[in-house]
Amino acid sequence: MTITTSTSTSTSTTTPSFAGLPVIPPTNEPLTTSSPRKIAKALEAIEQSEGAGARVRRSIGTPRLRNFSPFLMLDHFAIPPGAGFPDHPHRGQETITYLLSGAVDHEDFAGNKGTIGEGDLQFMTAGRGIVHAEMPRLNEDGAPNVGLQLWVDLPKALKTCEPRYRDLRAAEIPLVEADGGKVKVKVISGRSYGTDSVKELAYTPVWLLDFTVQPGGKVEQALPKGWNAFAYTLNGTTVFSSGGVSRPVEQFHNVVFEQEGDSIAASVEEGAEKEARFILVAGLPLDQPIVQYGPFVLTSRDEVYQAMMDYQTHSNGFERALGWESEIGKSMVH
Repeated sequence: MTITTSTSTSTSTTTPSFAGLPVIPPTNEPLTTSSPRKIAKALEAIEQSEGAGARVRRSIGTPRLRNFSPFLMLDHFAIPPGAGFPDHPHRGQETITYLLSGAVDHEDFAGNKGTIGEGDLQFMTAGRGIVHAEMPRLNEDGAPNVGLQLWVDLPKALKTCEPRYRDLRAAEIPLVEADGGKVKVKVISGRSYGTDSVKELAYTPVWLLDFTVQPGGKVEQALPKGWNAFAYTLNGTTVFSSGGVSRPVEQFHNVVFEQEGDSIAASVEEGAEKEARFILVAGLPLDQPIVQYGPFVLTSRDEVYQAMMDYQTHSNGFERALGWESEIGKSMVH
């Protein structure tokens, strides 16, 4: 049972006590960049329809790349005016939404609501159950609201935790320059060039690094050993190198790295016409089954059936869904 759907997330509230694993693993050895990882595969993210009128380029959560633990889904979404993701449930996963342009409103059945804008992120832990809506703001020029949404699996022991949100505003994200200013990286989560991110963001440890590389620029980025990692290319042509082999990758591709190695090496050719931008993501693999039906992600079929029943009967975490309807969802143009 591995049917996948999508949403896109938006904002926020305060965060209760944090009980996740450390985003930067404790170790006596410094993170090094001695052994760049090889590319396992590079997949183009094909645009498709999703939600109510939205367009997405999905690269994780397709038959070509599914359940790449702890990652469940990656959507590069564009929500035009009149489209969106009206009221829908989740259980058992976290969603991370990074807004690249525009603004998106969020509202849930617990009374949480807010907005994230360009450069902001929202980390949502669905836990035992949430019903929410994510709807775009109307841009004056009619442009769509564009961003990335990543679904991350929760450790089995945390799948019944209380739902929560953590907004990360663009102004909170450290910006680091390297290679003489030819490389800029937004340290959303994790560590890059000796700079640490805000720590308490998600329960499952995930690194998110947003690189912009000018022609002639070179990136050497250490990664935690044993973590799964990929890069999603947003603009330009990025050259990934390992073991004397270099491979140029155009925009809108998901580059999946082999697990062996402790870094990635990337660059942009000196004579390139424009800069390149890519999001590097790494996460701690979870040693547990993944059984998914739409927005419910558990570890057994029985748990999925129970989630469907709980949602239908408004019980075991979905009590507040009874009779609830978001205000922002009502604005949906039919």
